[in-house]
Amino acid sequence: MAVLPSSTTTAGFNEDGGERPTAPMSADATANDNEGRVSEEGSVRTRRIMKFELSEYTLDGSVDLKGNPAVRAKTGGWKACPFILGNEVCERLAYYGIAINLVVYLTSVLHQGTSKAATNVNNWSGTCYITPLIGGFVADAFLGRYWTIAVFSSIYLIGMVLLTLSAALPSLKPNSCPSDSDACVPASSAQLAVFYLSLYLVALGTGGIKPCVSSFGADQFDDTHDKERARKTSFFNWFYFSINVGALISASALVYIQTNVGWGWGFGIPAVAMGLAIGSFFFGTPLYRHQKPGGSPLTRIAQVLVASVRKWSIRVPTDHHDLNEVHDKESAIQGSRKIRHTNAYRFLDKAATPGPNDLKMVKEQSLTSPWRLVTVTQVEEVKILIRMAPIWLATIVFSTVYAQMSTLFVIQGKRMNTSMGPNFKIPAASLNIFDTLSIIFWVPIYDRLLVPLVRRYTEHVRGFTQVQRMGIGLFISVFSMVAAAVVEIERLRIAKDKGLLDNDTAEVPMSIFWQIPQYFLVGAAEVFTFIGQLEFFYDQAPDAMRSLSSALSLTTVALGNYLSSLLVTIITSITERNGNPGWIPDNINRGHIDYFFWLLAALSFLNLCFYLICAHFYRYKRVYAEVDEDDETAPRPPEYRSKREDDEQPRPAIES
Repeated sequence: MAVLPSSTTTAGFNEDGGERPTAPMSADATANDNEGRVSEEGSVRTRRIMKFELSEYTLDGSVDLKGNPAVRAKTGGWKACPFILGNEVCERLAYYGIAINLVVYLTSVLHQGTSKAATNVNNWSGTCYITPLIGGFVADAFLGRYWTIAVFSSIYLIGMVLLTLSAALPSLKPNSCPSDSDACVPASSAQLAVFYLSLYLVALGTGGIKPCVSSFGADQFDDTHDKERARKTSFFNWFYFSINVGALISASALVYIQTNVGWGWGFGIPAVAMGLAIGSFFFGTPLYRHQKPGGSPLTRIAQVLVASVRKWSIRVPTDHHDLNEVHDKESAIQGSRKIRHTNAYRFLDKAATPGPNDLKMVKEQSLTSPWRLVTVTQVEEVKILIRMAPIWLATIVFSTVYAQMSTLFVIQGKRMNTSMGPNFKIPAASLNIFDTLSIIFWVPIYDRLLVPLVRRYTEHVRGFTQVQRMGIGLFISVFSMVAAAVVEIERLRIAKDKGLLDNDTAEVPMSIFWQIPQYFLVGAAEVFTFIGQLEFFYDQAPDAMRSLSSALSLTTVALGNYLSSLLVTIITSITERNGNPGWIPDNINRGHIDYFFWLLAALSFLNLCFYLICAHFYRYKRVYAEVDEDDETAPRPPEYRSKREDDEQPRPAIES
C-alpha cells in the first residue's frame, strides 16, 4: 500500500474523494511551491494548488446555479438552510391542512358515506407516498433536485388553488343537506371531477418534492469538510422538527377554521401557505449548492444486471484493481464520487470485468458498450441498494405502529371520557397533537443535549451511528404498543364494572388523556427511527441516486399502512368465526383491540431482532479515499474523529 502525501491521492482528487477545483494557470506560478501538484493523463497542470485555495471551494462536486464550483464561504451551510426549512414548514402546513380533516369534508360537504370517504382518503394518502418515486427519479435522472422542487411545487400550488375554488364556489360543490331531512344531494360528476383533479394534483406535487427537499437541504453540507459533515446530522433533526411545526398549526388552528369558519378559508389558507413555501424556497436561490443529475439510475442498474448475465462464464479477477474503473475523473457517473470496491456479491463484479468482446470499433476508435462493461462504481451502486434493502424492509413494521395513531388509537379514544370541563369535549383524533408535541420536545433535547453527551463516549461525530439511532427508535416503538394495550385492558375493566359492555355509544369513565403516554412514545420513536431513516437513506445511497433512495424510504409509510390494513382484515376474518365478536368489532367494548396491540408489540419485537441482525452485517458505503464515520471497522485517522483539529493544521498521511 502506497503512502500518499497529505493533500493528494490520485490525479484530480483530494484525500476525501472529491474532485479538487483547479485555478487557471498564471504566469507567475513557480515550480518551487511545495503545496502539491495536480496532473492528468494527456496534460500536466504545473500550477500547484495552495491549501487555502482548496478550502475556498466545496470538494463534494457541488456547483452553484450557473454550474460553477460552489464557493464555500458564499453558499450552502446553515446560511442556506433557513429558506429550505421555511419552505418545509409552509408546505407541511398546506399538506396537513388537507389531510387531517379530509374525511370530514368528504362526508359533510360532498355527502359521501363513511366507508367510501375512508377509502378515498386512504387511496389519496397512499398516492402521496408513492408519487415520491416519480419525483426522486426525475431529480436524479434529469432535472436535479432544485428544478424538480420548482416544477412540482408549481403543480402543487395549482392543485391547492383549484381545491380552494372547489370548496368556495357554490357551483363546484353540492347544496347543503336540508336541516329537516336526511335526503342529501350527492355531488355531481363534474363537481367530483374538479375536486379529484385538484386533490391528485396536490398528491403529485407533494410527492414530487417530498424526496427532494430533505436531500437538497443535506446537499448544502460538504461531506468532505469535517465541520459541515457534523452539521448535516443536525439539519435532519431540525428538518423533521419543521415538519411537525407545520403539522401542529394544521391540527390546531386550521381544523378549527375549517369546522367553524368555512372550508373556503380552511383550504384557502393552506394554498397561501404553499405560495409562501415557494417564495421561501426561491428567495434562497443565490445561496444554494447543487448536485448535478447523473442520468437514469434505473438504466445504470439494468446495465449492471445485463452485463453480469452476459458474462456469467467469465472469471472475476482476484485483484479488484484489474476491474474496470476510470482514473482521471471523479467518476464515470456525473455528480458521483467513485465508490470503493467491496467483496460482497462477487457475481455482479463480472459486469466490470473486461472481456474479449467488450470493445467495438467506431470510426477507428475503440469504444465499450455500457451494456457489456461498466465501472466498479456502477457495480457498487447496485451492491449498495442490495445492502440497504433489509434495513428498508425492517422499517415497514414501525410504519405500521405509526399508522395506529390515525386508526385504532382514535377508535379507542372515542370510547373514553373526552370531556374537558362541563361544556367542551376534545375530539379523539386531536390527541395526535401529543405526538407532534413529543417530537417538538425531543428534537432539541436530542440535538443539543443527547448527541454531545453520547459523542463524549463514542467519539463519533453523530453521537450514535445511523443504524444505532434507528434501532433505538424501533425499541421504543415496542413500548408504545405495550402502553396502548395496558390502557385498553384498564378501559375494558372499567366498562365491565360499570355495565357498559353492550353500550356501543356511551363513554367509559376513564379520561382520554391516559392515551398521552402511547402518543408520546410514538413521537419519541419517530425522532430516532424516522429522522435516522431520512439521514441513512440520503447518506448511504449512491451519490447519483439520493433522491430516489429518499423516495424509497418514504414508501415504507405507505407499505406500513397497507400492512396495518392487511393485519386488521386477517385478524377480523379469523376471530369472527363461529359467531364471535372478534378482536375489532364495531362495539369495541365487546372486542379485544388490546390483543391487537399486543400482537403489534410482538411483531415489533421480532422486527427489532431482525433489524439487529441486519444492522450487525451492514457495511457502510466507502467512497474513494474516504473513511466513513459510521464504518466502525475502518481505520480511524485522527482527522476523522469527532474531536476535530483546526482545518489549517496539516493532515496526516493515509493509506490507499
